[in-house]
Amino acid sequence: MEISLRRWLDHSLPNTMNLIEHKVHCPYCAESIVVLIDNTIESQQYIEDCQVCCRPILFDVSTSFDGEIDVTVRHENE
Repeated sequence: MEISLRRWLDHSLPNTMNLIEHKVHCPYCAESIVVLIDNTIESQQYIEDCQVCCRPILFDVSTSFDGEIDVTVRHENE
């Protein structure tokens, strides 16, 4: 039985109310991966390893006033 990452976190961690699942494609291996984004932070940049190829992905995340999220991913050294 497959359980979504979001559902697992909802039951495992108490403060995940502001995390949303977002699908991106790794800039290295092009695989589609699901990441969790905190939509309470207006603008953020961080590095997270690809769940498939383990290479570092640079995430640029911005949240608009109406809650719309824009996620851009790129190579760490771009």
